Amino acid sequence: MKRYLPRTVAFLSTVVLAFAVAGCGSKHEIAKEITTDLPAAQVRVQIIESKSRTMTEEVAGTVRAKLHATLEAKVSGRIEKMAVALGDKVQKGQLIARLDAGEIAARLEQAEAALEQADHDWKRVSALFEQQSATRAEHDAAQSRQRVAKGVAAEAKAMMNYVEIVAPFDGVVTKKWADAGDLAVPGKPLVDIEDPSALQMDADVPEAIASHIRRDSRLGVRVDAITGELEGVIHEIAPTADPVTRTFRVKLDLPQTAGLMPGQFARLAVPIGEHTSVRVPAAAVVQRGQLEMVFSVTNQRAQMHLVKTGRRVDDEFEILSGLDAGKTVVISGADQLTDGQRVEAK
Repeated sequence: MKRYLPRTVAFLSTVVLAFAVAGCGSKHEIAKEITTDLPAAQVRVQIIESKSRTMTEEVAGTVRAKLHATLEAKVSGRIEKMAVALGDKVQKGQLIARLDAGEIAARLEQAEAALEQADHDWKRVSALFEQQSATRAEHDAAQSRQRVAKGVAAEAKAMMNYVEIVAPFDGVVTKKWADAGDLAVPGKPLVDIEDPSALQMDADVPEAIASHIRRDSRLGVRVDAITGELEGVIHEIAPTADPVTRTFRVKLDLPQTAGLMPGQFARLAVPIGEHTSVRVPAAAVVQRGQLEMVFSVTNQRAQMHLVKTGRRVDDEFEILSGLDAGKTVVISGADQLTDGQRVEAK
């Protein structure tokens, strides 16, 4: 019994294999018949080729106003009037805030009185000196007192001018740090003013790619709130890197664009080299489940290629693997094709 068991097993294996082969052959013939029976598909085709593109690395940055000022008082005093509100448009020289000038006005009045007395003494001593009734020392002392009084009066007048804080340029109030009744002191900000008509992008470029940019060069800038890409012109590059972040501060002029505002997040595309790859129109790539495929045409038959796509460049996809340059691919009607189906190119 044991002597015949291997022969029996071998026989059964042969029979099973024969049926399996016959089954596979039947399925292949059925699929071939189904493909053959399909009508010819009307498609558009295109010969694909390798194309080069500039490789870029994105650097995060911020949109800012080129003209920005934080206004503060030059003298201490209580804010008597805050003449602007957040978001107000202001013109150069327009009043922003006024301080309580009581103490400064008293100091100016005192200085002007001292100057008046010094002028009177100078004239009297000068007349006596001409009559030789006053000494040279008295003459020089009177003249010195007059000079000191003039300086004190000029200082008091200047401080009186500091009581009113005015806009240094045309712009918009973007931040208020104080209001009427608050105490203003030198070094404490009152308001921020920006000119929204001229914007720039500030970005910190890593030292590894900073060598790829030059002053006055034009680079692409993307802002989430803006459709499409903007073109920025580099007008400033820091000559040294930040020792902590190892980055170079770069500033780019941005064109006037609707929807572009200070404070927005932006991305700067820094070119780092050239890359060549096979590219096909986006319409040629068919997505079926998790698979990506492209159909080429050989002898008027559709041939399926499983591909791996990379970055989208405008209306084309990079093909990382699965397709070579020079192939004629279907660019219209590909989503309705079956592998091996007869096609007619328009």
